[in-house]
Amino acid sequence: MKHLKLKLILLVLLICLAFASAAFAVKPLIDGAEKSVEVKQAVETFNASIGVIRRESEEKKEVIPYANLYEAMQTYNRQLYLFKQNKLDSKSAYEQSQFTLTDYGLPDEKFGVITIPKMGLEMPLFLGASEENMAAGAAVLSQTSIPLGGNNTNAVIAGHRGYSGYPYFKEIELLEVGDEVTITNIWGTLTYTVTEIKIINPNDVNAILIQKDKDMITLLTCHPYASGGKYRYLVFCERVKA
Repeated sequence: MKHLKLKLILLVLLICLAFASAAFAVKPLIDGAEKSVEVKQAVETFNASIGVIRRESEEKKEVIPYANLYEAMQTYNRQLYLFKQNKLDSKSAYEQSQFTLTDYGLPDEKFGVITIPKMGLEMPLFLGASEENMAAGAAVLSQTSIPLGGNNTNAVIAGHRGYSGYPYFKEIELLEVGDEVTITNIWGTLTYTVTEIKIINPNDVNAILIQKDKDMITLLTCHPYASGGKYRYLVFCERVKA
């Protein structure tokens, strides 16, 4: 009888372990599905909002919607280049955005949408690489250019190498020279093509600085995948001129 009870206890434990293992394996799939819905909704919300903004701008006969914000951001970009990005010297420097978009009348803090067809990726884009923004999509490092286009700009856009079951920049190594990346903001859509790929040490700040006379974005993520971020993977992209 004792042996029978022991066998029953062991059987129950094995069943519990099996259920726990299954739940552990399924959780990333559930998290990923939830995050996929969240990201898709964020993109759709942004696209709907810029549709409204552009229609209202046309009705008001505005040349540039939110002109005060646009000019402030252009000034910020010019000053970054003029002062050689001298404040890009710490983690806190690139986390905190210099602009609170809702202060300018925008509905939330989504700056735009980044689309990378080769990776099958479309995500909301935020200003400031804080933990909150990185969890919600891709994020422009503060003290790097805001992606508005123009010479002497380089917007460094960071993304997780997979997070909470969602890929983010996980498949970044699919990108090759010539592949396309687009940024849509409330003022229009900017198209870039990949020109160079580089792997750097995390403290190599010089690799992400503005390059004279170039209109750029740089994608940044950890490397190798699932390694704890020993290196950084950079994808340099230059603007396709209209």
